[in-house]
Amino acid sequence: MGNSSTGTSRWDALDFGPPASDQEEPESPVLLDYASDGRVAVVTLNRPPDNAITTEMGARLTEVIETIAVQTAVRVVILTGAGDRAFSVGSDLRQRKNMTKEDWLRQRQDFDRTLYTVRELRKPIFAAVNGIAYGGGSELAQSTDFILAAERATFGQPEAMLGLAAGGGSPALLPRLLPRGKALQMLMTGDPITAAEAYRLGMVNELHPPGELMDAAMRVAEKIASNSPTAVQAVKRAAHLGEGQPIEQAIAIMMDAHWRSAVHPDRVEGIGAFNEGREPSFKDADF
Repeated sequence: MGNSSTGTSRWDALDFGPPASDQEEPESPVLLDYASDGRVAVVTLNRPPDNAITTEMGARLTEVIETIAVQTAVRVVILTGAGDRAFSVGSDLRQRKNMTKEDWLRQRQDFDRTLYTVRELRKPIFAAVNGIAYGGGSELAQSTDFILAAERATFGQPEAMLGLAAGGGSPALLPRLLPRGKALQMLMTGDPITAAEAYRLGMVNELHPPGELMDAAMRVAEKIASNSPTAVQAVKRAAHLGEGQPIEQAIAIMMDAHWRSAVHPDRVEGIGAFNEGREPSFKDADF
């Protein structure tokens, strides 16, 4: 993608450029679909080919996640990108080109709300990263519970190359997902890593050929959806609230969730189904 007027190769490793000025806007920048009798929600970032995030797209994503949050029938969420090129390259830099400082800070507040809404969702949510995940796109994936990726996917934090300190969570999240030194190297250089390296280092749970990613994601989602949603949400919350706490505090948080599950009807149903050799039938979570 080098700049022909200056001959720079600075941007070549990033494999994307500013969005085309004539790019046609989709009817909705974020799609919400349901599968498995409504138990799985599939959220798709929908501004291909790069799925760059505009203010409007961020607001729509917040709205979609907030909608899912109160739908008790939904047990798990898959977050992915439209097309075969990118999960998301992050913020739409063309939209930011002429922003005032106030405009920028207002958009930053909007994006903060989006990422917070994803991080705080009680239901399990995971990313199926189908291609490039840079900047805010990578941070969005990091904000979910775990990541599955296509073999062609890449992850990068190029903000420092653009004169920015990353602000969507990666300075806090990336050192928890990767070895600290690798995370800092990514944040300082802007150089992306491949899905294979992200998998080797533990940031990505599973790698799949591009055409098989969503089938694999659906298999994982359906397995989660078949379990007690009350128990799944409880263990997610225990892990979330216990992170960074002294071990006995973290275990106390876990035990609170465990004791409530011990007297919940799902425990009776689950153990009964196991002893009878049948599929359990768990009710939707009531909180």
